[in-house]
Amino acid sequence: MSVVYQKRLRGWRFTLFNLCLGLGHALVIFNAGAYIAMLPRVAGGLGVPPSFATWTQTDYMIALALAFPVGGWLARRYGEYRPFVVAFLGFALAAFICAYCTSFYAYLAGRILLGFAGGLTLPLGQALLLKEYPDKRKSLGIGVWSIFTLTPFTFGPPLGGWIADNLGWRWLFWLNIPLALAIAGIIGAMLCRRCYQRIWQRFDGVGFTLLVMTLFGLQTLLNQGNDWDWADSAYIRGLMAFIGVTLIYWLVWELNVRRPFLDIRLFAHRNFTIGVLILFLGFLFFQGLLSLLIVQLQLALGYSSWEAGLVFLPMAIFAKPMASVFHEIVKHCDARLLASANLLGFAATYFWLSRFDDPDAFAQLFWPKLLEGACLGSFFVPMTALLLYGLPAERQWRALELANLMRIAAGAIGIAVQGIVLYRRAPLHLTHFAENHGAFELIDDSVLNALLTMEFAEPAAFAKFTKLAGRDAVIHGINDAFWMAGCVFVGMAALVWFAHPTRTPVKVNAERELRRETQELLAEEA
Repeated sequence: MSVVYQKRLRGWRFTLFNLCLGLGHALVIFNAGAYIAMLPRVAGGLGVPPSFATWTQTDYMIALALAFPVGGWLARRYGEYRPFVVAFLGFALAAFICAYCTSFYAYLAGRILLGFAGGLTLPLGQALLLKEYPDKRKSLGIGVWSIFTLTPFTFGPPLGGWIADNLGWRWLFWLNIPLALAIAGIIGAMLCRRCYQRIWQRFDGVGFTLLVMTLFGLQTLLNQGNDWDWADSAYIRGLMAFIGVTLIYWLVWELNVRRPFLDIRLFAHRNFTIGVLILFLGFLFFQGLLSLLIVQLQLALGYSSWEAGLVFLPMAIFAKPMASVFHEIVKHCDARLLASANLLGFAATYFWLSRFDDPDAFAQLFWPKLLEGACLGSFFVPMTALLLYGLPAERQWRALELANLMRIAAGAIGIAVQGIVLYRRAPLHLTHFAENHGAFELIDDSVLNALLTMEFAEPAAFAKFTKLAGRDAVIHGINDAFWMAGCVFVGMAALVWFAHPTRTPVKVNAERELRRETQELLAEEA
C-alpha cells in the first residue's frame, strides 16, 4: 500500500493531540507506580495474603514487558493509530474487570490484560507523536514526550496512596475507564482517515507463546515459592521443570527461526550483553526494593498508604533534571565513565539506606531517596549508549525491544525476589534476638522496663515488647536487602569497564541525533 499521509494536525487539534498522547502515556506508567502503595489494601479487599496481592503487580509488569515487541510489530503491520485506539479500549475493559471483580483469579486476569494493553500503547504513542512533528521540530516532540516518562512513576506512589486511603483502591480503576475511553475516542477521531505503509512481516507466534509460558511460569514460581515451601512441594518442582523445558525450547527456536520474536543473537555483542545485564540487575533491585519498602512501611511499621507513598516523593526532585543533563553529557564522554559513576551512586544510596533504624525518622529516608532520584534520572542515558554502541542502525530497534522487555520483566522479578529475601532474613534476625534475650535478660531490658513503667500490665507489656521485636526484625531484614543491593551495584560499576569504550563522532547529522534521542527516551519508558 502506498503511503497517503494527510496534513499534520495544526492549532488546537495539535495541542489536544499532544495532551491526549501524553495523558495516555502518563496513565499507563502511573498505574504501575501508584499500585505499589495500594498492595496491602488490595490484599485486604480481596481477602488474600500479601504475597498474592504482589502477584497482581508482578504479572501486570510481565504483561507490560511482553507487549513492547508486539507493539512494534503491530505498528509495522497495521500502522500506529489503529492498534493504539484498540489498546486503550482494551485498557478500559481491563480496568472495568479490575474495578468490578471480587474473585482473585478474575482480578488477576484483568491486571494482566491491563498491563498488556498498556504496554502496547507506549511505543505506539511515541511513534504517533513524532509523526506529527516536522523534521526540524522532532526534538521538541521528544522533549514533550519525556515530560510524561519518569514523572508519573515517581509521583505515582503518593497519589496512589492518597486514592487508597481516601477513595478506596478500586477507584484507581474506575478513574482509568473514562480517561482511557476519552483518549481512544479523541485519537481515533483525529486520525481516522490516516493511511500507512504496511510492512508484511510474519509474527513469531511460537516464540511469543513459549516466552509467555516461561516468564509467567517463572513469576508464578517466585511468587508462590514461599507459600509452598519451595522444593518440598511437588507443585513447585513440577513448575521448575516446566520452566526449564520451555526456556530451552524457546532458546533453540529463536536461534533457528528466520524472524524471531526477540533477536537473542544480539548477545554475541559484548557491549550489548554487559549493558542489558546491568539494566536487568539494576531494575531488579531498584523496583524490588521500592516495592519492599513501601509495602513493609505499611504492614510492619504502621504507615498509611499515603504516608508510605510520600517517602518516594523526593525521587521526583532530581530525576527529570538529571536525565536532561545526561542527554547532553553523554555526547562528549565515554558512556562507561558515566555508567560507572551512576552505579556507584546507587551503591552509596543503598548502603546509606541499609542504616535505617528509626521508623519515625522521615529524614533517614528523605535524603537517600533524594540521591536515588538523581541516580535514576542518570541511569538510562549511559546504559542506552553503551548497549547500542557498535550495532548497525537496522538492529538497534530490535536491541531496544529486547532490552526493554528484560528491564521491565526484571522489575517484576525483583519484587518477588526481595519478598523472598525478607521472608528469609526477618525470621533469622528474630531468632538472633530471642537467643540474646533469655528469660533472665528480659528482666533487665530497658524497653520492657519502660513499658512496665508506662502502666502496662505485664502480659500487655510482653505482647507489646514482642511486637516491637518483630518490627525490629523486619527493619533488619530490609536493611540486609539494601546492603546486598549496594554490593551488587559496586560489582556492576566494575563490570561496565569490560565493555568497549564508546566514541561519539565529532560531527553527527541531524537524523542520527534524532534517532539517538528517540532511543534514549524509549529506554526510559515504564
